[in-house]
Amino acid sequence: MSFIEYRGTFYRLLHPRPTILLITLCPNGRFNIMPASWNTPISEEPPTVGISVFREAYTYQCLEYHGEATINVPGIEHADLVYKLGSVSGKDVDKIKTFNIQLIPSETIKVPGWKDALAIYETRVLSKFDVGEVRLYVFEVLKVKVRPGIADEWSLDFTKVNIPLHGAGRVFHRVDPRKVFARKH
Repeated sequence: MSFIEYRGTFYRLLHPRPTILLITLCPNGRFNIMPASWNTPISEEPPTVGISVFREAYTYQCLEYHGEATINVPGIEHADLVYKLGSVSGKDVDKIKTFNIQLIPSETIKVPGWKDALAIYETRVLSKFDVGEVRLYVFEVLKVKVRPGIADEWSLDFTKVNIPLHGAGRVFHRVDPRKVFARKH
């Protein structure tokens, strides 16, 4: 089998990607919320998650102002909201108010979580690296909370809930609820 050169946007072959909602505290004293599909666990010890943020995005300003954030995992039923949140800037619109985002207090940080999330990670910036047009933020995970009854030892239980996997633009995919276990060696 041979390969041909891919002429599309290079990262599209790495999609779909889980989309999270990042809540930050901004210089104007308001909270902001931004969808981010360029995210990944980085380390177990310390527990860290990396999120890539465009340096011209308002969220970048907010993270530089206050280095704490919550990482909120939305359900697939919120795909329209996720898309809308990514279509406007928090610099121009109070997204929390405009989209009626209900916030709940965090236990370890000042930044609240999203009441409708499936899971909430309370985090603080541990490191940051500029790469091209983005800043890669490495967040130390201080606490993880999940809705009761929707997760097992492997992951969220996709027979009970589903998450939006971002493809491109307004395209989201669902997770197949079947688990596939590789054979033990």
